[in-house]
Amino acid sequence: MRFHRTAFHIRQETMPQTALFPSMLGSECSGQVQADMKDRVVDLTFQDGSLVSGSLEALIERLVPTLDYYPDRTYIFTFLLSTRVFIHPSDLLAKVGQICLKQKQQLEMGAETDKVKLKLFSAKIVQLLQEWTETFPCDFQDRVARKELKDIAWKICHCDEGNSTIKKSLNHMMEGLDEALSSREQHKETRGQIAPVLSEKGTLLKAKSQSAHKDILSVCGDALVLAQQLSHVELERIRNIYPEDLLHLCIHTGNTDNHKCCDNKKRQNLEAYDNWFNQLSTLVATEICRVVKKKQRTRVVEFFIDVARECFNIGNFNSLMAIISGMNLSPVARLKKTWSKVKTAKFDILERYMDPSSNFCNYRTALQGAAQQSRAAHSRSNKIVIPVYNLFVKDIYFLNKMHPDRLPNGHVNFKKFWELSRQISDFMTWKAIECPFEINKRVQNYLLTAPIYTEEALYIASFESEGPENHREKDSLKTLRAMLNRV
Repeated sequence: MRFHRTAFHIRQETMPQTALFPSMLGSECSGQVQADMKDRVVDLTFQDGSLVSGSLEALIERLVPTLDYYPDRTYIFTFLLSTRVFIHPSDLLAKVGQICLKQKQQLEMGAETDKVKLKLFSAKIVQLLQEWTETFPCDFQDRVARKELKDIAWKICHCDEGNSTIKKSLNHMMEGLDEALSSREQHKETRGQIAPVLSEKGTLLKAKSQSAHKDILSVCGDALVLAQQLSHVELERIRNIYPEDLLHLCIHTGNTDNHKCCDNKKRQNLEAYDNWFNQLSTLVATEICRVVKKKQRTRVVEFFIDVARECFNIGNFNSLMAIISGMNLSPVARLKKTWSKVKTAKFDILERYMDPSSNFCNYRTALQGAAQQSRAAHSRSNKIVIPVYNLFVKDIYFLNKMHPDRLPNGHVNFKKFWELSRQISDFMTWKAIECPFEINKRVQNYLLTAPIYTEEALYIASFESEGPENHREKDSLKTLRAMLNRV
């Protein structure tokens, strides 16, 4: 077995300066005071050289470049991500435009030689707008925001009549924005791929349903191949989740009346990915419970243990947790005769990694090991990191709940948003990894569309496989059959 994830030690990384998500953001806050920022730190608070709080107005000022200053890219990402809690992106863009125009007017009032400075300043503003449109293109779906963007762009281009460089950059920016928005539309979650659910009545005809429907072993008997295809499905689905979607989780845990970007549509991609976890767990339980013969059922259980192990080795912790959850559902767990024939040593190891004790300490250590391996890996097959989504969401939820958005003096608690952006940036880094494995459409189609049982159907199928052992189970079966007869 290749249970190697814990061999890597946790270490902190500095926040990236050259690209948005090339590596994980570290736990240390960025935003150190620079010499050219001394006159711009009013209403900003620093601790050990790192920005921890400030008024919204001062933070906006810090976003806008000057001749001698350009904001740290991690500050740009954190600010643009977090301030939507306080101000709508279109309103923020308008304020940025006002500051830019004011600075431009001051430069235009200078000497003739200031035209060079004006072009330098304009180029920096174009760079800022380009980073904004690349990282948060959906901020510009709004008609008002798009008009504001074009207005600012036109005013910047106006100073560049003798040089087409800035105009070309702006045209490239707008083309890139259109392409990004179009791409997001094309990759929206396909609602029609939700797996159909078998009726309870179908479970009583289990032998017939088995001949009518394929099972997982007939479609894919190789545990590694199935784990690879699960990784494809996972990465395809998390690509539909964006930084602002994850921040939206925080927005909906607080007082939404005080937030500026509440949009229920943003929850759809998050819910779709959460539903996938439940779908996979139920599929695992269905595949086990629907098998009539104990020997074959044992083989299916052991197969899914091998798949879970391969998911662990790949770094696909979300599928790993879903498989373990499916095997721990009561209809599966009660199959004592089946489990007595299963070689459970590998399963016991996997369960220890997913043990909830000490806030899932073992899992978190394994995740850190996988993340470090991903950063150091030369092979694409060793770069995959797919965290347990529900635990990631829980961390975001509690981080938001435990720390206020604003401090008692009214300043934005930027230290909190540094940490939120660090965790969200980790997720963005991992979701951008290309899955290196060959696509098997037949296997993927089965994973996404195979019939799965309802909770009641799972229990009936389980009782059919191994009869009730006590009065409680007998009563449960009697109740379920009575419900079935009323359908």
